[in-house]
Amino acid sequence: MTPERTSCRTRYPLLLVHGAGFRDLKLPLYWGRIPSALERRGAALFYGLQDCWASTETNAAALVRRIDGILRETGAEKVNVIAHSKGGLEARMAASSLGAGEKIASITTIATPHHGSKTIDLLFRAPKPLFSLSALAVDNWIRLVGDRKPDFLAVCKGFTTERMAAFNRENPDCPGVLYQSFACVMRHPFSDVNLSTANFIVNRIEGPNDGLVTVASASWGERVHVLHSNAFRGISHLDAIDLRRAPLTAKQGGGISDVCDVYVDIVQELKQRGL
Repeated sequence: MTPERTSCRTRYPLLLVHGAGFRDLKLPLYWGRIPSALERRGAALFYGLQDCWASTETNAAALVRRIDGILRETGAEKVNVIAHSKGGLEARMAASSLGAGEKIASITTIATPHHGSKTIDLLFRAPKPLFSLSALAVDNWIRLVGDRKPDFLAVCKGFTTERMAAFNRENPDCPGVLYQSFACVMRHPFSDVNLSTANFIVNRIEGPNDGLVTVASASWGERVHVLHSNAFRGISHLDAIDLRRAPLTAKQGGGISDVCDVYVDIVQELKQRGL
């Protein structure tokens, strides 16, 4: 077997944990081409399968159960977690507050709002009935696609800077667990038409961001990486999970041309660390 076909065969299985607003569905797959890129290189891959709009607390508890199931199935002692967006908070809570740290070798977060959002702070100054009605509509709709305990309002409140400051105090890093983070940057509001308005607003209020999460908020752990593409468009919050199912650019050198390469590099380094 060639070295490339085993370059992502880590000691512990990988657990991909999705963010808010999506579920782990086979079609369309939340992670685009990323799982295939990892599995071709020998990765043992599993998914979080948690709800898309449940609270961080509810989903963290679901992740603990999921991890227990993976360990029973594989016979492994631990898992390596790679989590996108809100999934990173759920992984951290599972490890810390819920006691799963001894079952987790590493937590790699991608575009996770570890320090909250000043933009969300401002949005919560809007009339409360507006948020309540929106939350009710989202909760009712998302139950139809499978969420058992949707709580859109709690999720949004969880992204305020005040709540995240409390979250970070309540969920310190677990000794023996590798924590590292990746932030993404859109170079222009039109880098991703899905997030153009959000990128413009967040940039004016907080600074460089991926359309939802700033570089400062996404920074956490032993190592912090800021991802830049080698194209004009940059890398958006949705590009980080390969939503377009295509390379960012055909150009070579000077930056990231395909987000799948980022995940391969992450997993190969975990393997080199013996995790």
